[in-house]
Amino acid sequence: MTTKTVNPKLRNCWHPVGYANTLPADAPTHAKLLDEHIVLWRSKDGTPHAQRDLCIHRGTALSLGWVKDDCIVCPYHGWRYDETGQCVEIPQTENPNIPTKARTPTYRCQERYGLIWVALEEPIYDLPEIPEFEDGSWKIVDTGPYPWKSDASRQVENFTDFGHFPWVHPGLLGDVNRPVVPDYSVEIKDHVLHYTVVRPEAPNSDDFPVFANEDVQTPERRSRYELHLPYTIVLRLGWGGAKGMVYFFVSQPISADACQGYCIIGRNYDLDQPDTVLQGFEDTIFDQDKRIVESQRPEMVPFDLADELHLKFDAVAINYRKAMGQQGLT
Repeated sequence: MTTKTVNPKLRNCWHPVGYANTLPADAPTHAKLLDEHIVLWRSKDGTPHAQRDLCIHRGTALSLGWVKDDCIVCPYHGWRYDETGQCVEIPQTENPNIPTKARTPTYRCQERYGLIWVALEEPIYDLPEIPEFEDGSWKIVDTGPYPWKSDASRQVENFTDFGHFPWVHPGLLGDVNRPVVPDYSVEIKDHVLHYTVVRPEAPNSDDFPVFANEDVQTPERRSRYELHLPYTIVLRLGWGGAKGMVYFFVSQPISADACQGYCIIGRNYDLDQPDTVLQGFEDTIFDQDKRIVESQRPEMVPFDLADELHLKFDAVAINYRKAMGQQGLT
């Protein structure tokens, strides 16, 4: 049996490990990132921390324990680890000299855009700047998360694939009577792909009136993308007026054949619409995509361009694969 592995350089990138509102103030949670089991917890001031989910004593998952006095407590023998990963208390002994080996590795951790982010090693890229999410005038809606049995690269490529919209999402994102993908170009700046496309879209459906293309029989949208390697997309879309949306999509690489997507959406219109409308829309879209992507073989994008057939409208996939190779992330 062949063992699938992940690129070690991915450890030097920020990745999401969960929505911030799912990490309580008084209890740890578990996450998996690049095959590493991680325990997440908050200190009294609300700061999130990430450490290896392992007590060095008997290999117990620290995420089964609890938080006390800004330490995480192992549920097996009560050993306490502080935010640096050092064990600071062993209840079974009165010896004040705690072995230096009694510690658990810590990881870089931050909270931003409503997500908890972890980098297993020193990060080489910053998180993208999304001022719309931080100026207070846009309504922000969390959707998902969306766990798929595929590599994160497949989930990202699917999100930015224009050709599938009429066939996988007819009447929601695409129109089967207008399947042609307009010409567009991709520019690579460092680790970010920039591209803009004006493409046909379907009119709003009765169930999901989420786009500002009302009263247009054959609507078009202008979509401006930033694809930040390895697995983050910032999409700004509009319809020629003042109304606009920002889609922030990022995939958590759990392992070589498992990922979890987070889709956070901001908009400056329909501020009173219940969040459940947009959440229901994205649940439907991602469910339609999941069935297709989980059927793809191999589960990871084949970064050798000769392994799959590419046409002109696949410019994003071609440049994504090239850029990932240039950055050493394949």
